[in-house]
Amino acid sequence: MSNLTEGRPPRHPATEGMLKHFRFAHLPPALQEHSRPFGELAEHIADNVPDGPEKTAGLRKLLEAKDCIVRAALTE
Repeated sequence: MSNLTEGRPPRHPATEGMLKHFRFAHLPPALQEHSRPFGELAEHIADNVPDGPEKTAGLRKLLEAKDCIVRAALTE
């Protein structure tokens, strides 16, 4: 995911805190393939959904789903 902030407003600290868990560059390529779509969706949500508790909860649930899928891929 890009860390570029140019051209976009600053994000709420809760959103920034959640997004760090969607990074995937450190994963092996096979796991990046599964994790990347979640990271891209999280970035889209961060930039296009108004801040608030439901946004944070939604990102948390997306993170839980991403973690499940990556763990499932480990069993392949």
